[in-house]
Amino acid sequence: MIYISEEDSAALISHEIAYEAVRAALVAAVSAEGRVFPAVLGRSASPTNTFSIKSGSSDHLTGVKVGSFWSKNPERRLPRHNSTIVLLDQEIGRLSAVVEAGTANAYRTAAADAVAADLLARKDARTLTIFGAGNQARYEVLALARIRPIDIVHVVARPSERRDAFVELLRANGLNARVAAAEEAVSSSDIVVTATPAREALFEAGWVRPGTHVASMGSDAPGKHELPTQLMATADLFCDLPSQSVMIGDFQHIRDRVANGEIALTAIGDVIKGTAAGRKSDDAITVFDSSGIALQDLYIADALIKARMQSAT
Repeated sequence: MIYISEEDSAALISHEIAYEAVRAALVAAVSAEGRVFPAVLGRSASPTNTFSIKSGSSDHLTGVKVGSFWSKNPERRLPRHNSTIVLLDQEIGRLSAVVEAGTANAYRTAAADAVAADLLARKDARTLTIFGAGNQARYEVLALARIRPIDIVHVVARPSERRDAFVELLRANGLNARVAAAEEAVSSSDIVVTATPAREALFEAGWVRPGTHVASMGSDAPGKHELPTQLMATADLFCDLPSQSVMIGDFQHIRDRVANGEIALTAIGDVIKGTAAGRKSDDAITVFDSSGIALQDLYIADALIKARMQSAT
């Protein structure tokens, strides 16, 4: 049985590894062999400590990911978010690998954003707005800066030392980052990303200019809500997995309109494969809803195992 600790997986992971693994996972999600099962959401005795269990399988991988959020961990100098991926032997169903992947999970989530943006954002996109200044936000920005010539980053977040430190971190990475109000930021951006636990829309649909690409990265449970539903009536909509997106992603707020055929969703894996169209024009507004699927985690674990084997040779 293979075991990779949090420290080892954090040392092995990179934006490049995550991008390739997640891209392959999104293709697997729309293949005949790909399976993603309904997410299970739970909590500990304390209602502020929550976890999710996501499971899936492909032609060569089977397993689960347990993602946890323990609210008081910072008081113990530990991260709130943690992730553990369990792989099963395809032949006999016994334990094959356990990979602690808290840091790798942040790369994995950002990689989904980057894969989608590489297909949907205009090639000349240079201005990015990021809602949120938490741990995930920096991974989102740096992953996007790899695939588009981002030179201006608007940070929309509540005043705090963490927000100011985030702006300085982006500047240290060569990005022209500044704090901005929501309307000013959205109306002047080529890409808008939300990475928050919000339960109501963070901006108005009318602020989004033609040609913008928008991504919701924080909606992964019932009740979460980052994007205005009015935007979804006029934009071209994409997601990692339609069946999950309408249950726990941001598209849960248009579930009935999707079900009756009024609004169509496209799996981003179909765009990667070339069986569905991505951006249709420079003026089109595209929206990507990323609720995070188990296959991304299984493929990340597999990539980390291979990376460790290569580093040992």
